[in-house]
Amino acid sequence: MSTPHSTSKSGTAAPTSEIPAPPARKRRVPLLSLAAWRQFVSVAKPYWLGEEKKKAWFLLTLLIVLMLAETKFAVMLNNQAGEMTSALAAKNGDRFWTSVRACLFVLAFAVPIYAFYYYMRDLFANHWRRWLTGRFLDGYLKGRKYYHLGSDSEIDNPDQRISEDINTFTGRSIHFLLIFLGSVMQLVAFSAVLWSISHLLVGVLAAYALIGTVVALYVFGTPLIHLNFLQLRREADFRFSLMRLREKAESIAFYRGEAQERAHIDSKFEKVFHNFARLIRKQRSLNLFQRTFSQLTLVLPGVILADRVLSGELEVGRAIQAAGAFTAVLAAVAVIVDNFESLSRFVAGIGRLQVLSNLVLPGVQPEAEPDGAHPRIQLRPGEHIALEALTLHPPASERVLIKELTLALRPGDALLITGDSGCGKSSLLRAIAGLWHTGSGVIQHPPLDSVFFLPQQPYLQPGTLRSQLIYPSAESSLDDEQLLAILEQVHLPQLAERVGGLGAVQDWEKLLSVGEQQRLAFARVLVHAPRIVILDEATSALDSGNEASLYERLRSSGATLISIAHRPAVLRHHTHVLQLLGEGAWAVHEASGFRFDGQLPGPAGGNDPQPPPLKVVAA
Repeated sequence: MSTPHSTSKSGTAAPTSEIPAPPARKRRVPLLSLAAWRQFVSVAKPYWLGEEKKKAWFLLTLLIVLMLAETKFAVMLNNQAGEMTSALAAKNGDRFWTSVRACLFVLAFAVPIYAFYYYMRDLFANHWRRWLTGRFLDGYLKGRKYYHLGSDSEIDNPDQRISEDINTFTGRSIHFLLIFLGSVMQLVAFSAVLWSISHLLVGVLAAYALIGTVVALYVFGTPLIHLNFLQLRREADFRFSLMRLREKAESIAFYRGEAQERAHIDSKFEKVFHNFARLIRKQRSLNLFQRTFSQLTLVLPGVILADRVLSGELEVGRAIQAAGAFTAVLAAVAVIVDNFESLSRFVAGIGRLQVLSNLVLPGVQPEAEPDGAHPRIQLRPGEHIALEALTLHPPASERVLIKELTLALRPGDALLITGDSGCGKSSLLRAIAGLWHTGSGVIQHPPLDSVFFLPQQPYLQPGTLRSQLIYPSAESSLDDEQLLAILEQVHLPQLAERVGGLGAVQDWEKLLSVGEQQRLAFARVLVHAPRIVILDEATSALDSGNEASLYERLRSSGATLISIAHRPAVLRHHTHVLQLLGEGAWAVHEASGFRFDGQLPGPAGGNDPQPPPLKVVAA
């Protein structure tokens, strides 16, 4: 390893942001506003213009054809209902039974088309959901955005937005699109029937529907959207607190922390409860309005047509036909009033998806800030790990963890990073791994697939023992015998036999002790044989014998090591020590002249001793 000289650095750096700041909290979006429409188009357009566009337009065309047929049959059934009523009023048996046969004939086609229409609608929504979920998952996982968003307080529950909000978006989008198209068809088809019976009825209908829609939009629109938006967020927070209780069950049980966990869960549920109470009060008022609006339609046609029926000018059947047409046309023009509650939830969900899409999807992120507005650590490809004038601090913080660190690791070097708790050891590893960018300077490293990271608490995914060994790869060129040999090398010779073989599926985090999990993580290193291995207290749960054996195995492989550790015994497995002194200061030492015991070294070595705060002395 090479450094300019063994010295200390200190200083401060301007704060910066690791990723562009997410958009500020949005103002309430009125229902059917231009902003709501733009949000919808932003999320929906790629599906209709991308690689799935042929399938999308074909399915939509098929649904429109089915809807046209369904509307035609509805008009025919309404006409026959009026015909049967007139036949009964005239006591004309032949006319009545002819109309009954016509109704049955229409129903023979209308019922299958009705069922097939709803099947195709749900099938279409399901296909769209699969495509849109894949698009969001690609963006969410690319560039480790899931990591950055995990600590982002401005965007809550991205997992819920992908799993639930996308499902709601696609299903409701198709539902409302077809409702509006069907309303247009119904309006055209039944308006002709209504106009032929009563011009006055058409005028009353238009005024009635307009007044109802305006009242619904302006009185109930904005409050319902805002309350539904909050309800989605608070339900997700409540569910997450329950998931956290399940995932951390053992730690909570050891602490006997049930009382505090209950208080935390209760606080989340109280927000759910109180917001929903406000929501149902507003919904009660909307229900009163909707019920009054719809029930008056039972009276209006009869009142308007009563004189003509009583005078004999209009048959009773024609009045029934007019009433049916009036109800159908009113349903078409009052579609917003009738679907207002679900529309408000839909618009709230669109806003949540649009915020997430701005952060994870390519081509829709906010414009990047000008170069120099916030300095960022630059990552460059290189043959080996090298740090050039690296200054590091936490995201959105002015605290300097490391100031102008410069060093380079040669093949086979082993660097031990030590220092007081909170001085920036793990933060430096995050920067080397490309997870943190806040600061300045340059980090050179080989391709990331040649670098392997071992955390203190290994990640064990659900799956087979074989999948644990080859993680993060999905496949491996090693056969079962080679994998079993690697288990022996990390001192887990009986593990496969004990759990039921390499194909066994277990809850590995509960089945294996932390020490066994750490040894299994070392086995992953041997499977992948990387050039560089980064260990963040990766042997903290191992006894000294296992620890020494595994370090010797890594050193013999020729891999370059970067370790965080506190045990003096690991010092002999390293060639250099990077000591972080706090407030950005640092010092680099030869491992052979470094001690953890606080004793000053002898005069050999030629360097003046520096009294660091960790009782660590440099030769």
